[in-house]
Amino acid sequence: MNEATPQRRKKILVVSAHPEPRSLNASLTSFAVEHLRATGHEVRVSDLYAMKWKAPVDADDFPEHAADRRLGVMAASERATLAGRLSPDIAAEQEKVRWSDAVILQFPMWWFSVPAILKGWIDRVFTAGFGYGPEVPPPYSEGALAGRRALVSVTIGARESAFSDRGIHGRLTDVLHPVQHGLFWFTGMTPLEPFAVYGANEVPEERFAAGKRAYGQRLDGLFTDEPVPFRTLVGGDYGRDMRLLPGVEAPGASGLEMHVRAGG
Repeated sequence: MNEATPQRRKKILVVSAHPEPRSLNASLTSFAVEHLRATGHEVRVSDLYAMKWKAPVDADDFPEHAADRRLGVMAASERATLAGRLSPDIAAEQEKVRWSDAVILQFPMWWFSVPAILKGWIDRVFTAGFGYGPEVPPPYSEGALAGRRALVSVTIGARESAFSDRGIHGRLTDVLHPVQHGLFWFTGMTPLEPFAVYGANEVPEERFAAGKRAYGQRLDGLFTDEPVPFRTLVGGDYGRDMRLLPGVEAPGASGLEMHVRAGG
């Protein structure tokens, strides 16, 4: 595989969330790291279970918060963020995000969401003053973390048809909306269509090999593939109440798909 030219060399953070180092998720993480480095990119990895990441937000996240003072999480996180007084583990992860040109989240879908440890990484790392807030650009637009690409790589036990438009679980894009739109796009990152491995409880070698080839193609397009065309908050589609203005939704669209521009 050819090395990337200096103009193409990028910095990528991979956040992995699975307790078993021999799992499919761990294998996909290792593959992504090797593939990206082989093409000349710089890669950092946050293996949350190996790091023994603390998931819950609490007063320990803000060391200078007075013990006798009521904890308002958003206000406390913003004060600590702007003053550079967050707990060291949060500050280290924020530095990785700032460093990156792209963020990849690798996780198994558990109960139609991310594992608790990854939700805790999101809750603690994307503080007010870092991922959102009055001191940074507005959300759902350029955002605080604009200029970064974002990719979900998820393993799913169910079959693909169960996550289709008529599938019993609903469309995968809708299930992942809180991450794709509520985390990535809210903070200004540019989300790509998710990569998914279905039927993940049993993946024979030949299907894993095919999955790696498909994932490799997605990784090769990390900075060139067309992103999900979410509407911007400042683009004239929304009113002051943050609701879509009459007439802007695509004909026939409903629910969450109304927040994606028709035709890209």
